[in-house]
Amino acid sequence: MVVSKQVQKLNDMLGPTIEALGYVPWGVEYFSRGKDSILRIFIDSDQGITVDDCARVSHQVSGILDVEDPIQGEYSLEVSSPGVDRPLFYLPQYNVYLGRSIHIRLAIAQNNRKNFTGVLLGTTDSTVKVEVDGQCFEIDYDNIYKAHLK
Repeated sequence: MVVSKQVQKLNDMLGPTIEALGYVPWGVEYFSRGKDSILRIFIDSDQGITVDDCARVSHQVSGILDVEDPIQGEYSLEVSSPGVDRPLFYLPQYNVYLGRSIHIRLAIAQNNRKNFTGVLLGTTDSTVKVEVDGQCFEIDYDNIYKAHLK
């Protein structure tokens, strides 16, 4: 999956704190848009995620971000549940949803297309297998720009 160095650094920095609070650090997105930049952190748990859970993580993460200052300029911090159409950030996350409908957008076209919507069949160490309209595609994990459940 295409992950920027900055997002990887944020994952590494914030993951242990999120885990210490009792949540699963599901993934991080950062959208640089000048004053409208957004840092979005997804958390999960077996019991589901409430607004209070998000506020608790937001409070702890804000403190770390204030001290470490990994992002230049202004940004909004959002902490959220991955939800029903959850984004998938890491290869092991895909294996949890075998047989489910998935949408994958690629960084570089494969088979003359960048978008694949179909059934998640499985993974290898470096690929994701998806069936689209009866045809099986094996997609290089490093070429996935974004993926989420449907």
